[in-house]
Amino acid sequence: MNILEVAENLYLIDLPQKKEGFRKFISSWVIKNGDEAVLVDVGPSSTIPQLFESLKYLGIRKVPYILLTHIHLDHAGGIHDILEKFPDAKVVVHEKGKRHLVNTEKLWEASKVALGDIAEVYGPPKPISADAIWDGEIEFAGESIDVIDAPGHAPHHQCYIYKEFLFIGEAAGVHMPLKNDYYLRPATPKRFILEVAQSTLDRLEELGSLRVCFAHFGFKRDSVEIIQKARKQLGIWFDTVYDIACRRDFEDEDEIVKLAKEELLEKDRRFALYRLLDEDIQKREDFFIDNSLRGILDYVYTNYCLP
Repeated sequence: MNILEVAENLYLIDLPQKKEGFRKFISSWVIKNGDEAVLVDVGPSSTIPQLFESLKYLGIRKVPYILLTHIHLDHAGGIHDILEKFPDAKVVVHEKGKRHLVNTEKLWEASKVALGDIAEVYGPPKPISADAIWDGEIEFAGESIDVIDAPGHAPHHQCYIYKEFLFIGEAAGVHMPLKNDYYLRPATPKRFILEVAQSTLDRLEELGSLRVCFAHFGFKRDSVEIIQKARKQLGIWFDTVYDIACRRDFEDEDEIVKLAKEELLEKDRRFALYRLLDEDIQKREDFFIDNSLRGILDYVYTNYCLP
């Protein structure tokens, strides 16, 4: 059972995929109170049986709210199946994501373009009823849950605060716990806008130190430390891609991405810990690193130099 109790009544559920390296990557967070729980992200449709098994193990019989950090398949793809099991649950999602949960055709087509065969591993999303979407205040176990608009990784991205916990989604990138250290990299797919992502990090830092619950993957005690490192990292990645594409006039996109990765493994200490990841996880990361670099390159081409 891939369940980690992070704090009293707070659980991290790992949802490994049937694809090499896709472990300790996709997760659902469970905030428990007796036999009730609020879920933060539910994973793709392919791992819903694993999530059901974990919820059963935790004794969960009722889910009043499902909080989605964003609508990408690895976070929200299984929402239809969850609602079939817990029909009274209310889905909290960014305003810009609502229509794509009700009509999933564009989401699925865009996912296949962005992810290739990984989208097929996750499985297609099924539509939900608009009546399942909740717009009001959120309270659970006598505590309010705050919603924070947090675009950057995606325009439909938001974070949540419950007590001292910040469910940060991918606003600060992707995290991987290591022995006495941690790996961190940006999550900046295409349509990335640097100023928007930085503004979100500024806003999250102003909240003060909270305990960070990552969508990918794990938990850290000080959100300010993570946010500051993520902001610095974004700057290093942007500067590197800009230098290669604009100052040094490299033109081939694949070559720019390859060279940027090589240089960042020397410049970016957190990212350089990629070398300590298990080989299968490195292979998984290779795809998403390229995706993030292409997102930054697209931003650089759009705003600074022509391809």
